Amino acid sequence: MAHNDEPGADAARRSEAPKSDGRQTERESQMTRKILRLLVPLAVGLAIGNWWGAGASDTDYPEHEQQTVIHRCPMHPTVVSEGPGSCPICSMDLVADEIERKTTSTGERQLGTVAIDATTIQNMGVRTAIVDRRSLVRSVRAVGRVDYDETRMSDVNTKVPGWVEKLHVDFTGQRVELGQPLLEIYSPELVNAQEEHLIALEYVQRLQRQRVAEDVLQGARDLVEASAQRLRFLDVTEERIARLEAGGTVSRTVTVESPQQGVVVHKAVFEGAYIRPGEHLYRIADLSQVWVIANLFERDLPWVQQGQGATVSLAHLPDQTLHGTVEHIFPFLDADTRSVRARLAFDNAARLLKPEMFADVLIDAPAVADVVAAPVQAILHTGARRLAIVHLGDGRFQPRAVEVGIEADGWYEIRSGLREGDEIVTSAQFLIDSESHLKTAVSNMRDRAQGDHDSHLGG
Repeated sequence: MAHNDEPGADAARRSEAPKSDGRQTERESQMTRKILRLLVPLAVGLAIGNWWGAGASDTDYPEHEQQTVIHRCPMHPTVVSEGPGSCPICSMDLVADEIERKTTSTGERQLGTVAIDATTIQNMGVRTAIVDRRSLVRSVRAVGRVDYDETRMSDVNTKVPGWVEKLHVDFTGQRVELGQPLLEIYSPELVNAQEEHLIALEYVQRLQRQRVAEDVLQGARDLVEASAQRLRFLDVTEERIARLEAGGTVSRTVTVESPQQGVVVHKAVFEGAYIRPGEHLYRIADLSQVWVIANLFERDLPWVQQGQGATVSLAHLPDQTLHGTVEHIFPFLDADTRSVRARLAFDNAARLLKPEMFADVLIDAPAVADVVAAPVQAILHTGARRLAIVHLGDGRFQPRAVEVGIEADGWYEIRSGLREGDEIVTSAQFLIDSESHLKTAVSNMRDRAQGDHDSHLGG
């Protein structure tokens, strides 16, 4: 029986061998497809990195234009093929696409152009504009804060100690005029100074009655002048001194008067308080002219200069603008806001501008005349450089490196890279730019592969 079973077992093993070989082949095929799915995007990514790092002029090419047709997955642009087929990722049919490459007469490769059919252009929402010459006018807008004019403010204090007997101005915000009484103080030092002055005056009068020598009389007159000067040094006015000399009576209190007209913006004294020399009592500000402190960004600094006109508008007066002048630009930045403060002066006779108000500031900068300009939205910022997508006609687009200058009112000054009359893309340029980069990268891969193949055949 054992001898009869062996032929049957051999036959079964022979029938299972083809099946095992088929499964192994299928597994190897699946593994190959997975490897290709990983390697193709990696290879394209490396090519794009090489293109960005080394630029597009690292190889010499003959002076000609050539077009190459490749096939690419519409859902996975990194999947490319030289011939028709299906995407290994999503199984969609590859779509034929055209690469166009230009070289200069010196063999330097330009950025690759890309051809897009009219339907795709419409679906992408591509819009264009014409590069032209114009005068660039920049209006600098900033947020401002109304502040006191520091040159029109005064602090009130006394040079002698004493007690406050009476307050004539007793609340913050009160309007005062030049010479208006603010308070009365009793100061023993001031009383003594008045008495000394009266004694000097009486001595002069007595000498005059005695008909003494002129030099003795002049010495007495010098004492009178010295005592009067002491009163002046203690802020006693000429009018007060004249009343003292005429009346011959010492005043118990002395009145402190306002040094200017304006508004009391700070008060730090009360009736009955003892005050020391130099102690702050009042702060008075003239509000007929005020400052507006505007915060300017660094990009706005080239447009703002001293002497320029400026306007402000207020939230509660949206239809009214006030006109002023840029008086000073601070020579340092604010560490917190990273902005530069500019001081603007405004007449405020109507008292519309009140300190600590916020205002919208508009500074009109001088125009830069007759420059080649392109819309701001047409310029791509890639980090290392700036690009513009030029429409060459017939659905063909080319990215160009450009150098820009000043920016004003939605336009860039173009210093190089574009000419007057060029038609440039103002929307969807990121899609076109990425398309161009991808096609250039694929073209570089094909050229390197062909060069390796030719060198292998030559070897």
